[in-house]
Amino acid sequence: MLELTNYMSGVFLLVGAIFSLTATIGVLRFPDLYTRLHAAAKAGPVGAGFVLLAVAITALDAATALRAIVGIAFLILTAPVAAHLLARAAYLTDVAPDTLTKINDLENERLSAG
Repeated sequence: MLELTNYMSGVFLLVGAIFSLTATIGVLRFPDLYTRLHAAAKAGPVGAGFVLLAVAITALDAATALRAIVGIAFLILTAPVAAHLLARAAYLTDVAPDTLTKINDLENERLSAG
């Protein structure tokens, strides 16, 4: 049974590392703040969540597993809110999206309100 949990935690750790690597590549390669923020806010918490899940499985301790699960819940709840607030603040301070961006719903909203 212990060997199975080691294999499961290894798989979760590998999946978490792949998601974190994907988030890092997205942050480095995407053209503007908004797409970079999207990569960091989506793939980053998923990668960290898988790593915490691997920790919870490996620990075989209820207190450590509970802390890891609370950490996962915290990431899931706070990452989208933080990304939204950062993107909205950047837009309101006139940080322009990349020229490849075709749809800008906030611009249409700003034009109709003004």
